[in-house]
Amino acid sequence: MHGVLNINKPLGLTSHDVVAQIRRGLRIKKVGHAGTLDPLATGVLIVCLGNATRLSEYLMATTKRYQARVKLGISTTTYDAEGTITAQHEVSGITQADIEAVLPRFLGAIDQLPPIYSAIKQGGKKLYELARDGQTVTVQTRAVRIDQMTIQRFEGDELDLDVICSAGTYIRSLAYDLGQALGVGGHLAGLTRTRSGVFTLENAVTLPDAIADPIAHLVTIDQALSDWPTVVVTEPDRDHLWHGRAIPMAEVHAIDTLAHARSIDGETIALLRAGDDGQWHPYKVFHDV
Repeated sequence: MHGVLNINKPLGLTSHDVVAQIRRGLRIKKVGHAGTLDPLATGVLIVCLGNATRLSEYLMATTKRYQARVKLGISTTTYDAEGTITAQHEVSGITQADIEAVLPRFLGAIDQLPPIYSAIKQGGKKLYELARDGQTVTVQTRAVRIDQMTIQRFEGDELDLDVICSAGTYIRSLAYDLGQALGVGGHLAGLTRTRSGVFTLENAVTLPDAIADPIAHLVTIDQALSDWPTVVVTEPDRDHLWHGRAIPMAEVHAIDTLAHARSIDGETIALLRAGDDGQWHPYKVFHDV
């Protein structure tokens, strides 16, 4: 079974929990997810099966969209509702105009400081493990991109945002930083991922439904890469790719452009990278020669 399941992750489960349930329920070993969601988050979780696990790094790198609920006035150690409260402030003086005035600070390419309580590794251990053990944690900023951040609702101390951003963006950090910019603090009170690349919440399935009938909900590798350039190859070119040999481009593409090679009947052959020699070079081949 090779392909992708677009799971609507339920509240309370880790991404690993979802993978474990699918592995047990479908009795297959090669299962992985493409993009972690915290237990308090719901929504699109891409789960790769079989050969599709080799796509996970590319599916993770796609643009994401979230519905985020920020609770202003309360800061926590984890930047979300699970953490210990570190500060509280009155928020009655904050207006929507105040919020709209600071949002532009977070748009575009920014350097973001991830939460101390995160799965980023330091010295081979996850930061949240070090933090819980009371060890010193050093967090480095990372370059992320926020394309859009729109206010959906603002009532009392609750703010709902629609966020479109690059992979690697921590919405928990965004909630914290927004609270700091407003001078009252804040934390992430709820999060739903509504899109990850070509996968949307509208097309996601529940975990029980996916386990009960995986074939009905399986997205093929070809469909999962539908936003990539597609190269339909002949049988001779297919054999060249299977043996690691480059094939000529039918049309010019920028160097390092990624593409998906498939046969006329839709079989995934390889992932390709455009070289400076006018040829497609295979760098992941879906065939055991």
